[in-house]
Amino acid sequence: MIGILSFGTYIPVRRLNRVEITEGLSGEKAVAGFDEDSITMAVAATMDCLKGFDRQQVDGLFLATTTSPYKEKLGAAIVATASDLRRDIITADFSNSLRAGTIALRSAIDAVKSGSVKQVLVVAADCRLGAPGSNQELYCSDGAVAFLIGISDERIAEIEAFYSVCDEILDVWRSEGDQFIRSADGRFITDEGYVRVCKEAISGLMNNSNLNKNNFNKAIFGIPDPRAQIVLAKDFQFDVKTQLQDSMFSQLGDSGVAYSLMLLQAALEDAKANDRLLLVSYGNGSDAISLKVTGRIEGRGKTHGILRSLESKRYIDYKSYAIFRGLLPIVRPSRPLGEASPMALWREVEHNIRLYGVKCNVCGTVQYPPQRVCTKCHTKDQFEKIRLSDKRGNLYTYSIDYIGWAPEMPTVTAIVNFEGGGRIQCYMSDAKVDELNIGMPLEMSFRKIDFREGINIYSWKCIHDKAETIGTGD
Repeated sequence: MIGILSFGTYIPVRRLNRVEITEGLSGEKAVAGFDEDSITMAVAATMDCLKGFDRQQVDGLFLATTTSPYKEKLGAAIVATASDLRRDIITADFSNSLRAGTIALRSAIDAVKSGSVKQVLVVAADCRLGAPGSNQELYCSDGAVAFLIGISDERIAEIEAFYSVCDEILDVWRSEGDQFIRSADGRFITDEGYVRVCKEAISGLMNNSNLNKNNFNKAIFGIPDPRAQIVLAKDFQFDVKTQLQDSMFSQLGDSGVAYSLMLLQAALEDAKANDRLLLVSYGNGSDAISLKVTGRIEGRGKTHGILRSLESKRYIDYKSYAIFRGLLPIVRPSRPLGEASPMALWREVEHNIRLYGVKCNVCGTVQYPPQRVCTKCHTKDQFEKIRLSDKRGNLYTYSIDYIGWAPEMPTVTAIVNFEGGGRIQCYMSDAKVDELNIGMPLEMSFRKIDFREGINIYSWKCIHDKAETIGTGD
């Protein structure tokens, strides 16, 4: 049976307290940094999902997002390349709906069922923007999640049934040229959108599969309104305290297309063998999915996890948030910038996007960037490629430049020594200057380096190893 083989997630380390937007309001939301977007977060979730798996076995990558940095360019191809997947895979972008994540999931299931592919990665990521002072600004958050779909005895959850409903309604939308999300009246959205449409999808799934509320251990409602989730649960007589998945709204917020699948991952992290889960998403219709958890859930590979990612956080103020989102103008440093040459970027894909170094076949020395002559034994053209993006390392030395985009974002340039050999000079992201120390554990993170002449320039930075940053909520 087709199922989920692995999952991974990425939640930015930065948090904005909602009281920064509206006085007296509780809770917080996850905020992407100035060098993050839907593509970089999708790469991070993919890397987390693929830990312990052979990337050469992945036959496709489907990216779901409503906030691609490009209007005409395949985001899935960037994610697949940065994740070092094969070139002969199928890639596709799914967009224009908050339901794009589950639509991509169903497409992956159908592709595997047809036999055209064996394993497909489904990645959902969003970085939506609400107008200052609006409800969307209060609750829209950033993040990404990834699921590996395939047929294997190693599956941790089986996909049992799927039921979809299409519905035309102007509830939440963003037109061409709009910077901010638009929405209709809240009561109208809840009654005629979330509740009405999702009830139809759930009823259809239960009737077709001969299931009822007693057959499900957990109901996961990917509806960006906790109160509507409770209303829907009560309509089907689910026990709100024991059967309804926590909305995570007070800790995370509404992460767009990633939201429903993030809730699914959170449920899987807490699930036991033979649990049955009901997943529901919403967006100009609804998808309802029945999943059965297998005994492999306890032996799944270690990932950062939703709960661990929520615990690793750093608070920022509204000014920093506004700078990250481009709501406040900032003066870039007066330094000469070269042209963003498509030809040069194409030539450097192997070591800038895939982050390949080379390993000497004679003495084993690892070098980055790739060179023709070994720096140790001086052998020429005797190298094999080695991926460095998933290698951990330690901080060898660093420098700090405060003449950057803003005082809140000093530029940290680091020298990183990789475990197993090799060294790289790169920028450090999410750095707390007062906590930098020689030897601190680091890992690599795909980030946006610059934006010039309509081109997003991506490469790799180092960050503090997330396994060491849990509980830094200051």
